[in-house]
Amino acid sequence: MTKDDEGPEQFAQQRWQRTPDSTEVILLRHGASQPFVPGEPFPLIEGQGDPPLSAIGESQAEASAVRLSQEPITALYATNMQRTQQTLAPLGAALNIDAAIERDLREIGLGEWEGGLLRKKAAENHPIYQQMLKEQRWDVIPGAESNEEFGGRCMDALNQIVRRHPGELIVCGVHGGVIGSLLAQIAQSRPFAFGGADNCSISQIVWSAGEWAIRRFNDSSHLFEQLHHG
Repeated sequence: MTKDDEGPEQFAQQRWQRTPDSTEVILLRHGASQPFVPGEPFPLIEGQGDPPLSAIGESQAEASAVRLSQEPITALYATNMQRTQQTLAPLGAALNIDAAIERDLREIGLGEWEGGLLRKKAAENHPIYQQMLKEQRWDVIPGAESNEEFGGRCMDALNQIVRRHPGELIVCGVHGGVIGSLLAQIAQSRPFAFGGADNCSISQIVWSAGEWAIRRFNDSSHLFEQLHHG
């Protein structure tokens, strides 16, 4: 059969696949934590607020485990804060993998607004909160970490993790501020451009040939019932 008889050469679109030497990281934000009650600050760990998951957060963690348990995940990482460890617990049980602790992926240090106070200030639209959003700087809050300090420790920790897992798919249970900082650094965007990730949402990044790429942000499709029915 001649080339003409075979018809023209065709090139179909292909689904993205991770290359053998790249590392795929799922950033899973923790589930909803207990609400803040004025006068009853959250327990602290190393000076930072450490609330447990709420009942809704536990349900979100279970839904996340169902979503991710069929993926070829080889490692789990949580922070030293209990809400990330509790979020990964159902997935770890399904995969029979214990989560390693990476302290430097913990949430932004909020200085004088620790222990849940940030939530109250945000609800009140406090002038300092407004200034923080306008300037897109965490250290507008008295005593808070700077963008540079926070972003530096998070990115350093992430880079150390991926060096341990070439060619693998791993999950890092982290915090909304961490997701926002890492993705903004990768995208070279405004500092708060990726703020507001939903509880238990999935963001996906890939380390390949010495560079980071973003593939997903705030994928919450596995939380449909909670998002639409409270």
